[in-house]
Amino acid sequence: MLTSKKLEIRRSEIRENLSELAGIEKPSTDEIRKIGELDTEYRAKETQYRAALISEEEERKKAGAEIESRQETEWRNMVDDFELRQVVMSLDEGSAINGATKEIIDEMRASGGYQGMPVPYAVLETRAGETVASDQINPKAIRPTIDRIFPNSVAARLGIQRIGIARGDLSFPVATAGAVFGWADGELANVGAASKYETSERSLSPDNTGGAQMILSRKSLKQSGEGLEQSVRRDLNSVIGTELDRVVVSGTGADGQPLGTIPGAVTYGIDSTAIGAAATWAAFRTEVVAFMEANAISSASQVNLALTPAIWSDLDEALISGTAVSEWDRLTKHVGTPAVSNVIPAASAIMAANVQGIAPGYLGLYGGVDLIRDPYTKAAQGSLVLTGLVTADYTVPRGLQTRILTGLTA
Repeated sequence: MLTSKKLEIRRSEIRENLSELAGIEKPSTDEIRKIGELDTEYRAKETQYRAALISEEEERKKAGAEIESRQETEWRNMVDDFELRQVVMSLDEGSAINGATKEIIDEMRASGGYQGMPVPYAVLETRAGETVASDQINPKAIRPTIDRIFPNSVAARLGIQRIGIARGDLSFPVATAGAVFGWADGELANVGAASKYETSERSLSPDNTGGAQMILSRKSLKQSGEGLEQSVRRDLNSVIGTELDRVVVSGTGADGQPLGTIPGAVTYGIDSTAIGAAATWAAFRTEVVAFMEANAISSASQVNLALTPAIWSDLDEALISGTAVSEWDRLTKHVGTPAVSNVIPAASAIMAANVQGIAPGYLGLYGGVDLIRDPYTKAAQGSLVLTGLVTADYTVPRGLQTRILTGLTA
């Protein structure tokens, strides 16, 4: 038992004894002396109790972190045992779900908001080390374990952070004005006028819902084992991950889509520079300097960069006069290896930085994938149509952490 707990129990006993003695109408000399002793002991125990709380603070933090870590580990272990084929066969044939799969579904249902079968996003990962029987659907390559819905995507490479949200809005207060330093220009002079601390707010809301659909043929439904699970997982992971990646960069903010980085540049306060010339390291260096002057970074290596395959080709082809060094070599020497993807709009590039632990953007994913069964649309084929509903939103907390370049011509 912790020392603080023992002291707390003793203090409680002393208070009880004092309460009994205080109720005596005419206390004797011994009882008065006893009240004094208890009062002195209580004061001493009070001081000891405060000291014990201070000394045990670190121990409490470690214990709390251990409990939290244990809970996360237990959840991950359960997710590892989640069998997606149980969900599919239950939707198709009504077969019972059991084991870890049932526990996870029951726990997610307790949060509400699902019309079909809830599936954690982590289940869509293609796990390393899984084998497939030779007589089942056999993918040619098994990808390694991934820890996010967009593992190698542009969004992840830019430092965009994914947040799991159970329900409701999630707000990010962002400081826009605060303390001002000033010098006193005389012995009795003021150091300057106080400045009001102000914040603005960015929010993630469950207003944007999209769906991934797939058709499972009768043949695939009758094939058991890992093949069906891998196929469903791969398809859902690919289509959901690709679309989330796209809306983070280019979401229109209309037609049910979240507002992405480039279309939302004005809304989010992101600087967009029209270069109107061939891509060079000098053009990107100018933006790096702008980051530094805004106190967002102190080194070019802190910048994450994403650009199109065409821009990569131009940079790699452009050699510095009289050398075998390309503009691409100069760029990667300072900012590392940029993400090259056709998710980025033509002739454009995005630069982003993580500042003081704040990501340049946040992608909120609500709950898990809501897997809904439709046995009627393709009933004549004996096929099952599955729809995986995803609710997500995106926001940029501070525009100064991102810069956009456009008009990078060949």
